[in-house]
Amino acid sequence: MSESRIDHALTLHQKGYNCAQAVVCAYADLFGIDENTAYKMSEGFGLGMGMMEVCGALSGALMLAGLKNSAGSDAPGTTKGSTYKLNRTLGEAFQKETGSVLCHELKGRDTGKPIYPCDACVRHGAKIVEEYLCGEA
Repeated sequence: MSESRIDHALTLHQKGYNCAQAVVCAYADLFGIDENTAYKMSEGFGLGMGMMEVCGALSGALMLAGLKNSAGSDAPGTTKGSTYKLNRTLGEAFQKETGSVLCHELKGRDTGKPIYPCDACVRHGAKIVEEYLCGEA
């Protein structure tokens, strides 16, 4: 496991990247995209897609899953089932550690008591990228 990439994701988050951007940008080069493209495409996924829904750190990991698993537009539809299965695996791994996949629950919007802080979500999002996607990236 590359602690340096996990730490890099956390550093990016602390610089002002949203949770999705931090995870995607820390691994962009391994998945064939440049950091600026990664930054732009993941911007709308921070703060749970801006609506406190699915955590941005997990959303970033799911974007990378698509980059790793998809056959691309040359073979439309052929890999989406396996990508969805991979996404479920990543989501389950994320929830097992954090207690939720939803930003509003993680941040404690309704209870006033966060259950998992953003920096920890970014760290765990990067960790699941390492565990499930980087073995053959």
